[in-house]
Amino acid sequence: MNKLLKRTILVILMLGVIVVATLFIPNVSKSGKTEYLLIAERASFADVMDSLGVKQSVFSTLTFRLDAMLTLSTGKFKTGRYELKGGMSNFELIKKIRQGRQTPIRITFNNIRTKEDLCRRLSDQLMFSYNEIYNLLNDNGFLSKYDVDTYTAVSIFIPDTYEVYWTITPEKLMDKIYKSYLDFWTTERREKARKEGLTITEVSTLASIVEEETNLKNEKPIVAGLYINRLRTGMKLQADPTVKFAVGDFTIKRILFEHIDESAASPYNTYKHEGLPPGPVRVPSIESIDAVLNYTTHPYLFMCAKGNGGAGHDFTVTFGEHVQNANRYRGEMDKIGIK
Repeated sequence: MNKLLKRTILVILMLGVIVVATLFIPNVSKSGKTEYLLIAERASFADVMDSLGVKQSVFSTLTFRLDAMLTLSTGKFKTGRYELKGGMSNFELIKKIRQGRQTPIRITFNNIRTKEDLCRRLSDQLMFSYNEIYNLLNDNGFLSKYDVDTYTAVSIFIPDTYEVYWTITPEKLMDKIYKSYLDFWTTERREKARKEGLTITEVSTLASIVEEETNLKNEKPIVAGLYINRLRTGMKLQADPTVKFAVGDFTIKRILFEHIDESAASPYNTYKHEGLPPGPVRVPSIESIDAVLNYTTHPYLFMCAKGNGGAGHDFTVTFGEHVQNANRYRGEMDKIGIK
């Protein structure tokens, strides 16, 4: 064997040792910043390498590429969301991805107004698209197994934190959300709703109005009691949030006759239609739902926002008292130029 051949073999062996060694050398920084590698459905190896290339925590994408090829893993990576743990070697990361050992994600959807907002929030956090979840929430056939329809579908989304895998399907997510919804609606809560002659979706609908009316915890049960008084006496709810929802503009500061007339045909317009609207005008919080179930008993039928920058509302029994408060409030709004 000549010297050149010996040197060539030696170089090849040395390179092989180096490549094998890179399998077990830490290749993820312990910087303290947690990074995640997302592998989409039907992603190619090139796509994975592109995704890995933008991660600040990976020292060498070249060694990862070589080690993936060495272990015959380039076509065996599974769809998912994988945590890049500090100190992790290529071997550990490749093994995790091949086995599909995802890191769960904690999703939240607090402070959601519309169904569209909800779908955007969920699709931003999970692998499925906006249209996939939106179409399900507008499919009465699919929703029937959850005892809701396209109007009331958002009521099963109890604001909380849910731990799921990034790859969860919209259908599986709905099943999980519904299970939590059933757990939330305990026998005690259901019994309170029954005593008031309300279904649990009607409680959520009323809670959504209460939440739009006030963000003051101590005031929510009072507002809830006011609307329950109106329901009992046969008054129209005349709730401003329902008109904003019907018009599709939550930035409106003052509900005018033109807004009421513009949305007259909408079943959500409680100035024109009696009783509760067909579904929630937002995803109500647990606090607001419990405020309805534990409403304050009182004789109030009217309320008006406090003036002079005060928080909350003034509550009255008679329409005459309400008119005085309303005129005062309108005058203050006119002074500061709020239409």
